[in-house]
Amino acid sequence: MTLRIDGRRAENLQRSWRSDREPILVVEPGAVVEIEVPDSSGAQLTETSTRADLASMDLTRVDPAVGPIDVRGAEPGDALVVELLEIVPGGWGWSGIFREFGLIQGRFDPDLVLWKLRDGWATPASGFLRDLRLPLRPMLGVIAVAPASGEYPMIPPERFGGNMDNPLQCAGTRVELPVLRAGAGLSVGDPHALQGNGEVCGTGIETSARVRLRVDLRPGQAPPFPRIEGHEETLPSREIVSATGIGPDLHAAARAAVENLLDRLVELGWSYEEGYLLTSLVGDLRIAEIVDEPNFVVSAVFPAELARLPERSARPAGRS
Repeated sequence: MTLRIDGRRAENLQRSWRSDREPILVVEPGAVVEIEVPDSSGAQLTETSTRADLASMDLTRVDPAVGPIDVRGAEPGDALVVELLEIVPGGWGWSGIFREFGLIQGRFDPDLVLWKLRDGWATPASGFLRDLRLPLRPMLGVIAVAPASGEYPMIPPERFGGNMDNPLQCAGTRVELPVLRAGAGLSVGDPHALQGNGEVCGTGIETSARVRLRVDLRPGQAPPFPRIEGHEETLPSREIVSATGIGPDLHAAARAAVENLLDRLVELGWSYEEGYLLTSLVGDLRIAEIVDEPNFVVSAVFPAELARLPERSARPAGRS
């Protein structure tokens, strides 16, 4: 039997991580649960929203998680195994650029792209991107158990999970989380129809989703941090465009790699805003080298089939 939760109802949502929150559902190990999960804006954005709506969004309401769901018999020291069986995105989504959030802060003004999500593909419905067709790779940005004690904000992620924004959290994988209080207190949220590794502008294609998952326990086998096993949804072997950043600080090197890549994408016909947002959706940040101290190498990788476009009437390139 599949148990169902409507995460659109306010009483089933949480906007912080607390150890003492009462469960909205208690299930047996092995149970399958189907959850309607709202988008990361907390329904503040709609299919007709504008960049003004994005700029005025209440950030205290973002990234709500559905839960907690307790698993009978779960005790501290156990591993909670969450098998992601199916993630079905909604019919539309959004991506945003923020001025003071993301890897490159202080350069871009807030901007918004709305997407139509149909038959496994995303196409722009409004905003500054156009003439694109991107394959969907649905995932969950937020998956967590309850902390052992205290209260934590939704961002940043912690040992118990949270807003990990890992594209590996897709259908076909099993996420193992350390149980830190009796019952575990599983919660999920922040579905993405598509996101690259790094989520550099702070958003993927944000959407609602119907998520079907199975929960189980491994007594006494809690991992120190979340683990993911199973089938990774990847693109076929492809030609790429990439750029590097080098330095003694990984965060600074990652930013340098993305800025280096954006310069190249502008040379190939994109604007800086377009390249930044697309890198968040289909690009990947990779640690290429971390052993040749004191300097490390980060690569920003982008699919060449999107980078090299034919003649197009793009918005004039230029830094915001």
